Amino acid sequence: MPRFSAFLLVVLSLWLAGPAHAQRKKDKTTAPQADKPRKLSRKERKELARRSALEAAGSARPDLTPKERELSESYFIDGVRFLLLEDYNKALERLLKAYALNPTNAAVNYKIAETNLLSGNIQDATNFGRAAVKLDAKNPYYYLLLAQIYSSQKQYQEATEVYNTLISQVPNSKYYLFNLADLYLAQGKFDEALATFEQAEQKFGTLDEISFKKQQIYLRQNKLDKALEEGESLIKSNPDEARYVLAQAQLYATNRRFDDAIRVAQQALRQNPDNARARMILADVYRLQNNRPESERQIKQAFESPSLDIDDKVRILIDYIKQLPNPALNETARELAAITTRVHPREAKAFSIAGDIETVTGNRPAARTNYLKAIRLDNTRYQIWQQVVLIDAELTQTDSLLTHTAQALELFPNQAPLWFYNGVGYQLQKQPAKAAKSLEYGRKLATDNPELLAQFDTQLGDVYHELKEYPKSDAAYDAALTFDANNAQALNNYSYFLSLRGEKLDKAKEMAGKLVKAYPDNSTYLDTYGWVLYRLKDYAGARQALESALRHTSDATVVEHYGDILFQLGEKDKAVAEWQRANKKGGASPLINRKIKDQKLYE
Repeated sequence: MPRFSAFLLVVLSLWLAGPAHAQRKKDKTTAPQADKPRKLSRKERKELARRSALEAAGSARPDLTPKERELSESYFIDGVRFLLLEDYNKALERLLKAYALNPTNAAVNYKIAETNLLSGNIQDATNFGRAAVKLDAKNPYYYLLLAQIYSSQKQYQEATEVYNTLISQVPNSKYYLFNLADLYLAQGKFDEALATFEQAEQKFGTLDEISFKKQQIYLRQNKLDKALEEGESLIKSNPDEARYVLAQAQLYATNRRFDDAIRVAQQALRQNPDNARARMILADVYRLQNNRPESERQIKQAFESPSLDIDDKVRILIDYIKQLPNPALNETARELAAITTRVHPREAKAFSIAGDIETVTGNRPAARTNYLKAIRLDNTRYQIWQQVVLIDAELTQTDSLLTHTAQALELFPNQAPLWFYNGVGYQLQKQPAKAAKSLEYGRKLATDNPELLAQFDTQLGDVYHELKEYPKSDAAYDAALTFDANNAQALNNYSYFLSLRGEKLDKAKEMAGKLVKAYPDNSTYLDTYGWVLYRLKDYAGARQALESALRHTSDATVVEHYGDILFQLGEKDKAVAEWQRANKKGGASPLINRKIKDQKLYE
């Protein structure tokens, strides 16, 4: 019978030597306003570059003639202009001409170093950067560029020395302690970084940035108590800053300090009852405490909040999917998915993940409904179309299968699986000619996928049998079995159809026998094997096979076959009784009524 189957480095503005470089936002209440440079606009930076050029010209060698001074100034201005335009070759050409006239000008050396750094010539950048610092040891921006050059080569020790010199030698440069501390962090020198941050605190007082980074260092040093102390200090000085509260709650939770985690998370919720992150932390804590009801209540409330990003919700639901199916989690996962689709009704991914959950938990119709909603919002994801088509096939809903494969093929005409299921749809709809056309087209697209190609060949074997194109049918089955000699569908259908035709019966017996040996309790394979034996007139062997099949099924076709065998064995009354039983079940052959009426075998 047939079947179908981080670290932060100093960031320099590489356009000009001005006070917009490498500055950080300071705490307004603790850092002196005079130490805080104002960030310049692009227009202001360009103007500063122009003025910088003029000032540089004023630093020309005393022995320069007026014409040389004017020419040097012109080359320098042009160089800065091309640097701003990111034309580094022309910038370097002009600046080197300025250098040839005035090699001891610090600004010229600085801009040449900057240009070389941007164009990737690190060695020259280093040499000119050193020269700039040597020529003007009081300009902080020259130090910053040189430190950047060293850092780009991972020469952190040299960069560290540059910062230390800058901080000790240049007035009003203490704020670069932050850059130095970051550089220590990049090298994993945590004690030095902490000491540097403490120097910054002595200069600027307590700053959130310092407390936060000290906490991160303590965590990397496995000094949990000190990290927690810094966290509590941050909360105390910033009670309304949710990110500090949440970070502290998460830190407590991660280290199984559950009571403290709950206390701090609830503090965040008192400030903002819709704080989804706080509820997620509570959900994790309660889960770890085996308090499932409260954990689920918190996570559902978190999902109700639009502030919890859809991508975060999807990630959480994916974690649920990894644990499904699970009777204890199935309903919760479905509820969370339903909340997600309700809160984010215009997000295709919300309905897609809801479909995935229904699929894993076994509710195929609900899964397809969600997938179709996802497609209406975004029809560009082939994987969702594939899920819809698979469900149509599993539910044997032929009309839906043909409709959805046709729609999907308009978008993805080169996807062989869609042509396969389109062909299956036509086959189920008893349109074998259209089925063959779709399957043959899809087969051409599957030549680089031997496994899929074998599925096409197996299905084509079935379709060409229906079209009575038996040579094509046999060739398709042979091709499928060449790839996989144990292809159950091909073995069963090929042998069964050969038995119906009365051709190659020895080959049919070999194939059907192989299946029965591998699957001794499969009623379909036993029926096929028995029918092959029947066609070989081995009625005793056929009877044994059919009786084994009937222990596992009461299918009308199997019952009718059993009656035919009994008739051939001379047990006419028993044969008629089996035919009558098959007729009552429905699904027997068109000849069943004549067999019963005439009490005679018709084939």
